[in-house]
Amino acid sequence: MTRTISYEVHMKERAKILLVEDEDLSRDSLTRLLKMAAFNVKGAASGKIALSLLSHEEFDIIITDLFLPDSNGIDILKQAKEFSPYTEVILITGHASAETAVKAMKEGAFDYITKPLNFDELSIIITKALEKRQLLTENVYLKKQLNNKFGFANIIGNSPPMQKLFSRMKRIAGTDSTVLVLGESGTGKELVAKAIHYNSHRKDRPFVPVNCSAIPETLLESELFGHVKGSFTGAIRDKAGKFESATTGTIFLDEIGTMPMHLQTKLLRVLQEQEVERIGSSRTIQLDVRVISATNLNLEEEVKKGTFREDLFYRLNVIPIILPPLRERKEDILALVKHFIEKNCTDMKRPLMSISNEALEMLETYRWPGNVRELENMVERIVTLTDGDRIMAHDIPSHIREEVQTKVTERGVDLVRTVNEIEKKMICDALSLTNGVKAKAAAMLKLNRTTLVEKMRRLGIDSSH
Repeated sequence: MTRTISYEVHMKERAKILLVEDEDLSRDSLTRLLKMAAFNVKGAASGKIALSLLSHEEFDIIITDLFLPDSNGIDILKQAKEFSPYTEVILITGHASAETAVKAMKEGAFDYITKPLNFDELSIIITKALEKRQLLTENVYLKKQLNNKFGFANIIGNSPPMQKLFSRMKRIAGTDSTVLVLGESGTGKELVAKAIHYNSHRKDRPFVPVNCSAIPETLLESELFGHVKGSFTGAIRDKAGKFESATTGTIFLDEIGTMPMHLQTKLLRVLQEQEVERIGSSRTIQLDVRVISATNLNLEEEVKKGTFREDLFYRLNVIPIILPPLRERKEDILALVKHFIEKNCTDMKRPLMSISNEALEMLETYRWPGNVRELENMVERIVTLTDGDRIMAHDIPSHIREEVQTKVTERGVDLVRTVNEIEKKMICDALSLTNGVKAKAAAMLKLNRTTLVEKMRRLGIDSSH
């Protein structure tokens, strides 16, 4: 309770109110009452003064008499919305009528109150108006953050394949064309879909992601298209589907290749007609939805196998976007690693770490079957488990070290060091399996005991191992 009260007081103190009232006594008395209630108030004795103030200052709330000698409250309302769309206007009138109310609301008034004023009623209306403005500004901020987060500039990649991808994304972002994003698992298909949406004219409208493989087949139809109460067991109320929720915005159908055949037929009709019927209903609901789908499957091969409809494939594949795997854009690994290090160090509240050249070479040589997602997870693990402030070669997971150390690249490879490291690991593994009994370890490695002991000495393996 205390927290709620303190929040309301804080909200009032921060809020700026413009009171427009031509009667001096009424204006002064109402100003005093509002200030006593912790509101920040400025008075204006005419419409002209009010409009002058509005051109120089932004107010959270405007309280204005509907009828003023030099203007009227509707004019002030219109001007206020032009200067600041999120300013809320409360009208005061001594001649309330249904016509007045309708006109005021049509022009964007938050509410109106009749004379003689009930201050408690007015205070409640102001508080509600402030809450609405707070929500609107927060929504604007969040949308701005989303737009910034998913801008093209925030997708990391300066390699030729990524520059080609950015160019294609920018060309199609301004259209409503259906897009099919193709790429291996972990390449960032949803990130690309979001970037297209938040750089389109639909950016202020919903972005609705649906993972077709994560929703049970029995529920997928209802999730996508909605249902009406009583249409099946468990349908206790009407429910809008994801397509309805995404109207005027974008729906992202991830893992579209896993969709059951009978739902593919219904999806095709929805895409063709831009309309949907909820399960159990015959009423048609019109849609205005951009469709972006994604898959790591080869849909052309799935069509040949008979597991994916050919006509649906052509409907989805209007503009294909192919995401390159990480192994085809090794130039981006350094930038990605630095980004993930900074992110994780910030999240974990620890000093920023660096990475050695040797460790970086390992990461650039590795084939990354899990692509960017695998790289991101690996960096998080290293930052979590490493005590120092620099990532060294020995901090890299063993399966990566083992793969890259035996791989010859254009940079070349230190054959002697690599062979020694392999020998050392095998000997240590054999000693571990035999509880340090050298004779048994030597037999396991097809060596005599003397040779094993000599190799242990040369490689610096503790003889007491």
